[in-house]
Amino acid sequence: MQSVTRAVPTLLSILIILSLLSGCIGNSEDTENQDSLETLSVAAEINPELIGTEQDPNLLAIFLSEELDADVTIYPVQSEGAMIEALRFGHADIALMSSSSAWMSWNEYGFEVLGADEKSDGRTYYNANAWVRSDSEMALAHLDNDPLTDPFSLLGGKTSCHTGWLDSVGMMMPMGFLLGLGYANIVGDPNDIESLRTTIHSFFNENSSIPESGSPYYGFSGALKCLSEGTGDVAFVKDTTVDAICGDDLSSRENWCLERTEYVPLTSFGKSPSSALMYNPEYLDHSIAQDIAATLASMSEDPDSSTLLLNTLNSPGIVATNSQDHLGGYSAIVVNIPGMQSYFTENDEDSPRPNLSLIRVAFGPEQMEIQDSYFDNLENYLQNSLEVDIEILRFESNLAILENLSSGNVEFAFIGGMAAWSGWKQHNLSVMAAVQNQDERIYSYSQAWVRSGSQIANAQLDDDPLTDPIGLLEGSNPCLTGLLDPIENLVSMGYLIENGYTQHDIDSWTPQSLQDSIYSFFNSQAVNFPEADSQYYGFAGALRCLSEESGDVALISDSIVQDICGNGESGGNQDWCLERNQYVSLQIFGKIPGQSVMYNPTTVDVISRTAVLNVLTLLNYQTFLENFTYSGTTYTGCYDFTTHVIDEDSPRSDCGSEILANIFDSPGIVRTTSHGHLASFSETMRIFPGFSEYIEEIIQ
Repeated sequence: MQSVTRAVPTLLSILIILSLLSGCIGNSEDTENQDSLETLSVAAEINPELIGTEQDPNLLAIFLSEELDADVTIYPVQSEGAMIEALRFGHADIALMSSSSAWMSWNEYGFEVLGADEKSDGRTYYNANAWVRSDSEMALAHLDNDPLTDPFSLLGGKTSCHTGWLDSVGMMMPMGFLLGLGYANIVGDPNDIESLRTTIHSFFNENSSIPESGSPYYGFSGALKCLSEGTGDVAFVKDTTVDAICGDDLSSRENWCLERTEYVPLTSFGKSPSSALMYNPEYLDHSIAQDIAATLASMSEDPDSSTLLLNTLNSPGIVATNSQDHLGGYSAIVVNIPGMQSYFTENDEDSPRPNLSLIRVAFGPEQMEIQDSYFDNLENYLQNSLEVDIEILRFESNLAILENLSSGNVEFAFIGGMAAWSGWKQHNLSVMAAVQNQDERIYSYSQAWVRSGSQIANAQLDDDPLTDPIGLLEGSNPCLTGLLDPIENLVSMGYLIENGYTQHDIDSWTPQSLQDSIYSFFNSQAVNFPEADSQYYGFAGALRCLSEESGDVALISDSIVQDICGNGESGGNQDWCLERNQYVSLQIFGKIPGQSVMYNPTTVDVISRTAVLNVLTLLNYQTFLENFTYSGTTYTGCYDFTTHVIDEDSPRSDCGSEILANIFDSPGIVRTTSHGHLASFSETMRIFPGFSEYIEEIIQ
């Protein structure tokens, strides 16, 4: 990929957006680096009410003047944004600022760390945690020791309580973690920090709390209050926040606090650096900065001077350190936040492009019969839209796709059924989108269908609570789709087992025990698992089996009858179809997920996957019009709803609607997540402990 001249947006512009900067600071004349310390200016936010009290920052200036033998003054500012500008233009020499501001100024302006805020427990970092209530599904999943449950996946759709916009522990760390590991996907421009707000509301929900300073739910205490009062489902705070505010042994607790045992922390997102004491090496010599750091660090050894630090800087001590040691680990998580990539790459174009120069997209057995030219159309579309090389790969085995995704030999893959679940739970892959069915759903329901007039159908339609059509399925002759991919059999049998229609005390399920359970519930003499290419194989085959009275019940999806035998007099029905009213549907057994778009979050960066996701979903907004008349003019071509332009020159097969129809038989590709798309089937798998060990054998 050709590099371009970097045009990194200034940090000031970001901070203006964030409403952190309340005023402007004038320019100053350039000064040379000091080689001896005569004066020292400390930028600090001044609260007029503190002047003359023991919290007056000027007391620190007086102390440092004596210790450093220099004229130390306080440079008053009204925000951290102004603090950064003061260092940038040499108005101030040092400033203590939050880790997020320190990190951005380090990467944007080359500021350096000379010291770090030491907390009361001696650490220079916080553990960033998600805290939930003990009766929540997230807490139960965290404590159940079940590898198939993931509390972080369950956060999707919940109401989140953040400490404030772009706060380190309350937003940057958790969102960097969730985006980096593929739990969430960026919604919007991956190079725009404001996309983070949209992403939060998309992954969680629109009621998520992103409070402003002074509001009831602002800060660590506010986020915990948000959780405690039931406004939110998860609070992103420090590992020490709950005990510091709502500990049972505290003499005074907030009246909104729950009992301490009602709060459960999930696994930490990582270490968030404490506030950092920053300086600008353009104006302050490194050796002098080290002397200042040593002086401040020594203050924590004396009770009186330590109290002075606590009163004026809200810190019991300063630890001498450097930028890499204090902030370096923060980069690995923050890089996943929208807008942060500009600090690491040269690509800062208005139209975001992937960081990858080659993107390989895999397709499996579901598209094996699709002609090559249709894949050429998709390849050309992706290449023109993303401006990188695209390679379409086709595999006969879903397992081969998963192995190539895991090893980084493929970046994205379209994969369905049980293989997608295996990719999520067994290969740590993630879902970012799903292919719609013709009814625009990304799933279908597993359902039992019978012929009208049968005893089972009559029980379904008689409105008699004493008759149970599902119970009457026992001993009947089933029409099954096959056993090559047993997802349909797992969903239907999972429902029967979970609802007590059949009992199987099996500690470890195998494909054979699944077959045995089907034999034992239905008529064992009539059970048949059709082979591929036989007349009764698949959903259509199972419906044909029912229609030709070769079985009493078809275990198929909810839409198959309408799709195959519901075309009225149009002539689109199969010859063996009965009249539509001759089919009666019974209970829905569960969801069957449709085809997923998967990737490996450890090999595909956030920018690249967001760019690909955006381009794939834009296929939905192109439709081919034929002899369409508007304002007296007739058009034939590909109409783009986003630009309102009709392309009359390109071949029909290049249009988004045609690519979707030709490859996927689908109206669109939509955003989703692993949990949002596959969680229902994951619950089914929990009914069959041990069965997951045989998944790779099944999907080969």
